[in-house]
Amino acid sequence: MRTILIPTAATGAVLVAALAGCAAPGASAGAAPSDAADGVTVTSCGLDVTVTAPPERAVTLEQGATELLLALGLGDRMAGTAYLTDAVAPTYAEAYAAVPVLADQYPTAEQLRETAPDFVYSMRASAFAADAVGERAELADLGVPAYLSANDCEDPALVADEVGFDQIFAEVTDLAALFGVDDRGADLVADQRAVLDEVAAAAPDAGGLDVAWIYSTINGAPIVAGSAGLPQTLTELAGASNAFDDLDAQWAETSWDAIAQRDPDVLVLADLSRGLAGDSAADKTAQLRADAVTAQLSAVRDDRLVAIPATEMDPSVRSIDALSTLSGALVGFAGADR
Repeated sequence: MRTILIPTAATGAVLVAALAGCAAPGASAGAAPSDAADGVTVTSCGLDVTVTAPPERAVTLEQGATELLLALGLGDRMAGTAYLTDAVAPTYAEAYAAVPVLADQYPTAEQLRETAPDFVYSMRASAFAADAVGERAELADLGVPAYLSANDCEDPALVADEVGFDQIFAEVTDLAALFGVDDRGADLVADQRAVLDEVAAAAPDAGGLDVAWIYSTINGAPIVAGSAGLPQTLTELAGASNAFDDLDAQWAETSWDAIAQRDPDVLVLADLSRGLAGDSAADKTAQLRADAVTAQLSAVRDDRLVAIPATEMDPSVRSIDALSTLSGALVGFAGADR
């Protein structure tokens, strides 16, 4: 069995210097979080991020960041978005349609400069690589504050060992403070905490089932969730156990034989919308039922298959939806056995 981390793709050569002269005011100083007279400062992956006024022309560099700002009702303060990896949640679709799309993946420096951004935000460190939009410290020096999710810092040592909702809520709170919409952030966190309470109350009824998360395949080999990512947290909160919690990775390559040997009670299938064969949950379900080995899995035989949008499996404002879906399915499966 070979354990691997699934990388995030990034394309395009970018010169950070191209942003010089286009940025809105902003400085990188102070401790976090603070509400000083000269602005708001929070700490993001070891760097202070300061805004002297709530951003009015924010650019988000990938989907998770985009949907978080939309969840805070900040679509009218977004000058651009990029890197859509999955279908936008229906609740954000209308607001998303009004935001200019700068690029299919990360924008070039020229594209970013043309938007005259006063804030840049991503949940992926790859967005701030030298061959993407450039390092955050360089952007700050050019007057563009740049925030990065704590779940994917440039320095892996700064990433927490466990991925959970505390980090997600802290990020919501940070962004709400930077944009001056603290009440919206508090309301969003409160709503999601209420779902956590509901799931915790239902967890004893989930029956302690074994769950395997299948994201995709590489050359026919399944990619499953290990113990170092959000699926581990979601599984535990829902009252179940991860069949592959011995793999120390977010996502890892295994084999169909290994899945058959562990024979998990439930299979969670990532539903990707990028259009490749085998990506959708429907494609995965058809393949599982058609193969002689996987058709004999308990989860396939007993129709214990749960489809969850792939983007909800990464830490984001939508992760609570994945938890709610999983919890409801597990309680239903366990109840059917009683």
